[in-house]
Amino acid sequence: MSDLTRIHAPDGVAAAAQYSHVVLGAGRFVAVSGQLPLDEDGRLVGEDDPAAQARQVFENLRRCLAAAGADFADVVKLTYFVTDMAHLPAIRAARAAHIPDDRLPASSAVQVAALVRPEFLMEIEAYAVVSE
Repeated sequence: MSDLTRIHAPDGVAAAAQYSHVVLGAGRFVAVSGQLPLDEDGRLVGEDDPAAQARQVFENLRRCLAAAGADFADVVKLTYFVTDMAHLPAIRAARAAHIPDDRLPASSAVQVAALVRPEFLMEIEAYAVVSE
């Protein structure tokens, strides 16, 4: 696991409750492509259900991180692509199951007009740094 430093509010920057403004780490960089709410057979999980989709996306992120020898403790940045900002509470709840509030990564949330398929409500990508 990485030895990461999180700066929640640098001098002159307003504190954010849902993410860290800066995360520093040294080691091997891992980029995980945007994950979608698909099970291991490529079937949609949670049609019209943002909470179910978010749980599946975080499970997919967990599996991808593990394949790289990483886990959520190594994540330095998450980017959320959502079709509706109203899905963010469901995403935060799914994230909380994997990442405690005192270890929040840097984050960005972007509302998009559409994702690759209309039934997808979200896509989430991750960056991690794993100690060598």
